[in-house]
Amino acid sequence: MTKCMIQVNISEQSLYLTTPDDTFHYSISTAKKGIGQAFGSECTPIGRHYVRAKMGRAADINTVFVARRSTGEIYSSELAERYPERDWILSRIMWLCGTEKGKNRLGSVDSMRRFIYIHGTPDSEPMGIPLSHGCIRMRNSDIIQLFDLTPPGTCVDIKL
Repeated sequence: MTKCMIQVNISEQSLYLTTPDDTFHYSISTAKKGIGQAFGSECTPIGRHYVRAKMGRAADINTVFVARRSTGEIYSSELAERYPERDWILSRIMWLCGTEKGKNRLGSVDSMRRFIYIHGTPDSEPMGIPLSHGCIRMRNSDIIQLFDLTPPGTCVDIKL
């Protein structure tokens, strides 16, 4: 298995994937409410994480997920108009688990229990500015590429 590393730079709104053969750069969107670890904060947690689970391997681009399961829907502007309150999670999910006890693991700061993901979002949503509810949002084509290049267990370092 190849060794990969993901680095998320919140101040740049960038994600970098380093593989043994290459480095990839993606524009992202982190939390509108900034950085933070607490349950219910809707902030993006910082620190060392890893990809605990991946969902959506064979899903079509723009597949809609709710509670980590495909709804059978494909995102469209008509669907968005019908459900304006949804926080759209599309195409792929990479569920993060913190590794630093008391910072992003266990208790009221546990990233996995907070359901912190790297996931796709509607392509109409802007990248490069913080607008998420705590997760790391990416373009659908970008999350599919990232998903395909990274195995479960990949280290994810989220920093300011």
